[in-house]
Amino acid sequence: MLPDKPMTGIAMMLGFCIIAPVGDAIAKLLGASVPLGQVVFLRFAVQLLILLPIVILTGRPLILRGKTLWLTFVRTLLHVIGIAMMFSALKYLPLADAVAIIFVMPFFMLLLGKYVLKEEVGPRRLIACIVGFCGTLLVVQPSFAEVGWPALLPVGVALNFALFMLVTRQIAKHTDPISLQTVSGFMALVIMLPFLALGQGMALPALGWIAPDTTDWSLLIAMGVLGSIAHLLMTWSLRYAPSATLAPMQYLEIPVATLVGLIVFGDFPNALAALGMGITMAAGLYIILREQATQRRLAAATLVQPAA
Repeated sequence: MLPDKPMTGIAMMLGFCIIAPVGDAIAKLLGASVPLGQVVFLRFAVQLLILLPIVILTGRPLILRGKTLWLTFVRTLLHVIGIAMMFSALKYLPLADAVAIIFVMPFFMLLLGKYVLKEEVGPRRLIACIVGFCGTLLVVQPSFAEVGWPALLPVGVALNFALFMLVTRQIAKHTDPISLQTVSGFMALVIMLPFLALGQGMALPALGWIAPDTTDWSLLIAMGVLGSIAHLLMTWSLRYAPSATLAPMQYLEIPVATLVGLIVFGDFPNALAALGMGITMAAGLYIILREQATQRRLAAATLVQPAA
């Protein structure tokens, strides 16, 4: 078991928060021309094609056994469902709104971390999550009257991803992330194939298959590459820090998603949304400073501890 290194975990989660919204933006672009099932399938196919040669060349293990194998299957199933729900939500919602609604997730993570993993959740981290969530409410400004039931999809993504993070934390410390993502990519393709076959047989548009043009192929490959890198960073982050520590950091994905949405789709946040982004960023930065102070105190205590 690797020792916790909270600042390393936080840095990797920050990388995830920067890369993931870019991949989501590409998925939103693809949603207008490529069926949902095909997008999800090719997302994992690209992941497998990237990582399998790395595993073979570096001699990493590809065989998982026992509890780790079953947890990996559950993790993969959650990953497939979560990505499918997220890509569906992006067809109806602006990128920043979809990401902001998802950020009821850190509350799920804190509760799961505290009551399932028995992780220590101090009052300051809990307060930081509450403050960040209040900022999220300012950003999201939901309008269910306009969007209808698809506005609930990001809430489902939030619960799904919280469970995904919980399962990942259970296997991340003793499983190589690249091997894990490679096996997960293979499992995802196996899971998806029956649904794609069913879609072809029943002529379901969402599970159809088309011949992508050059632009779509470029976007599909880019989405797969970015998604693979992002989730490797997320998996690595959970090797070094508890989920409760990382939860508030993920609020930083909201301003990143807003910026990407502005650049790619021209979605401009209003003043209230901008205030909410500032609050969420402040909550995340507070956690970084809090962890730095904690690590300094632990280091100082180790130095002054008398020899046995």
